Amino acid sequence: MIINRRELSISGLALSTLAVSTMAFTASGAVPAKAASADEEAVAKKVEAFRLAQIAADPKALGVLCWDDLSYSHSSGKVEDKATFIANATDGKSKFLSIEYKDPTIKVVGPAAIVRFHWVAEQEMAADGKKVPTNLHILMNWQKQGDDWKLLSRAATKL
Repeated sequence: MIINRRELSISGLALSTLAVSTMAFTASGAVPAKAASADEEAVAKKVEAFRLAQIAADPKALGVLCWDDLSYSHSSGKVEDKATFIANATDGKSKFLSIEYKDPTIKVVGPAAIVRFHWVAEQEMAADGKKVPTNLHILMNWQKQGDDWKLLSRAATKL
């Protein structure tokens, strides 16, 4: 089969038109979004429970949500194990006035879940009442333990 330049350019035009119309079809919302899996929904609930436990500075709730071998990394580079993280998060030296997890994504891969979001928060220091805003990108790794999801690791990067 011999294809000349004219036929090739016509077929390229047809492919371009098909690609543009497919993108428009998808962008218009005509194609339904992928439904969240049961595991993604379960992880989303755990992530929200973790956010609320941070705001409440609730050691029991944080303890239930975290894996025993937790590796919790702050944007400063400081890394804490589970006991240290919970002790520092609930010591009363500061309190969160707000924590928002913006634009979260959850990807479940076997018994692991990769969670990313933009963290915007404000906390108040107990010593002087100073309000400190934080703007971070967070990466959390959750692992399934039986039927439950536990936070295995967390890393933060300043934005």
